[in-house]
Amino acid sequence: MTAPAPRRLPAALGAEERAELERLESAYEGAAGHPALGDAVHRSLSHPSPGAASFVTSAAPTASGRWAGFVHVAPGENDGTGAWEAGIVVARDAPDRAATTAALLEAAAAHAAANRAPGMVVWIPGAGADERAGATGAGFSEQRALMQLRVPIPPAEAPAWPAGTTVRAFRPGADDDAWLAVNNRAFSDHPEQGAWTRATLEGRRREPWFDPDGFLLAEDADGLAGFCWTKVHPPTAHDPALGEIYVIGVEPSRQGRGLGRALVLAGLHSLAGRGPRVGMLYVDSANRAATGLYRALGFREHRTDRAFATTTAPAGAGRGHDGDDDHDGGR
Repeated sequence: MTAPAPRRLPAALGAEERAELERLESAYEGAAGHPALGDAVHRSLSHPSPGAASFVTSAAPTASGRWAGFVHVAPGENDGTGAWEAGIVVARDAPDRAATTAALLEAAAAHAAANRAPGMVVWIPGAGADERAGATGAGFSEQRALMQLRVPIPPAEAPAWPAGTTVRAFRPGADDDAWLAVNNRAFSDHPEQGAWTRATLEGRRREPWFDPDGFLLAEDADGLAGFCWTKVHPPTAHDPALGEIYVIGVEPSRQGRGLGRALVLAGLHSLAGRGPRVGMLYVDSANRAATGLYRALGFREHRTDRAFATTTAPAGAGRGHDGDDDHDGGR
């Protein structure tokens, strides 16, 4: 079966289009048990960056016109390679989910290529057989697997800090430069986390979930040694309130002293003190050292999200959109 050709939406979605996207996302989450689009997509939809675009397909173009799938593509928030990033949601009851996924990703990749992007990455939470077949059919290859791990909290174990370590909450503004320096050194080889700027950090601080009291800094005589930044997710129809270890890092010169384990435990205790009884984090499946630490602390896999990437516009890309080199919108 051939999926309907994607059509491009206005850069700034109108009220009707936002309502339809909310319907599509809600129906997907109700069937899959987890969201399809991440925070980065919603940030881009609220404040479109130059060139950002959205495409949709309809399940029955001559009937109700309700969307069967949606993809949003935009310049990466913090990718040093220059690759663009996309998020996609395809209705669980779409007639041919693989074909719909492929058609949307082809349109998004062609748009990114028309804007001279060297490549595109799309994250698909809990990617199943249809999504994986669609991504492969559009010319994408699997790049990374990110496991979501969960653990009951609070942990029985208390953090054991290296001698001379003190812990306090992050001070917005005053701690920005020191934190950025340590974060970027700790994640120097990480595609999303390793090149943060003040603008990136300030953008996260504007998020409604940001709480400086849940952003823990560990210091020693030489300055900032590590950090554990946490985030509380409210309960949903499928999940209880979740306490997420959003980002955790150790200054490279302080590694091997047990600081990472202490920071994880401190973060989990901090989260439990704000209500959640389930802790959660994401870890790259290839990071064996981190995965081993988390499993030793009781974390278990809940689901796996997968990133698919392409470095050139896939064959057949471009159908269903005009492919112009536009730069509408802006932050």
